Amino acid sequence: MMPIIPVTLTFGGALLLGLSFGSGPCNIACLPYLGPVLMANGDRKGFAWRTLLPFSTGRLVGYALLGLVAGAAGLYVQEWIAAPWVRWLLGGATVVAGVAILLRRYTGGMTCSKPDSHPQEGVAVSISGPTKPLLPGSLFLMGMGMALNPCAPLTTVILAAATTASALAGFSLGLGFGIGAIVIPTLVFAFGVAHFTNQIRERLKQWRGALELSSVAFLMFMGVATAMNWMAP
Repeated sequence: MMPIIPVTLTFGGALLLGLSFGSGPCNIACLPYLGPVLMANGDRKGFAWRTLLPFSTGRLVGYALLGLVAGAAGLYVQEWIAAPWVRWLLGGATVVAGVAILLRRYTGGMTCSKPDSHPQEGVAVSISGPTKPLLPGSLFLMGMGMALNPCAPLTTVILAAATTASALAGFSLGLGFGIGAIVIPTLVFAFGVAHFTNQIRERLKQWRGALELSSVAFLMFMGVATAMNWMAP
């Protein structure tokens, strides 16, 4: 283990570092994972925010957890996040998200009529209950998996947190970086990517079913490819 080189970073510095990271490569890295989810269900009212909130919360928790562990355990956290389980987490959660969208497609929209004294009237009964928590949960884990993937700005935060030798201080640095890292991507996806995917769905409405299934297939492929490390440089 190499000795810890002292690095001083304040909460504000970590926040600015997160903002600079989130305004560039982060958006590109998130696109293959969030894009298919928005494409598959983008026209549902409020779906963009119901997708982004659990995903961004997972990222924020992941960054804060990394800072906390780095502050308590030092640079050993770098070996911890370099282990294969990180890509298994992200890949597995991505596959589960694809399965959840598929289940919602074939169960969420189905209704049945309950006969009563007025035969012409029916009571719509949703049968999608068991699948409801599946997608938000998998999106949360996807966000955590994205946060645990090492990158140069995150390495700086980990190093600074390890220098503090304090779990609380490390947590503060990770939280600051996380807030900065998720703000811009969340806005870009909520108002930019979600609008773009809705426009595609509207213009290709006659092929909407095929478009949704293609998005699910791509999402599940991304999950398997991430877990198997096929996209490693």
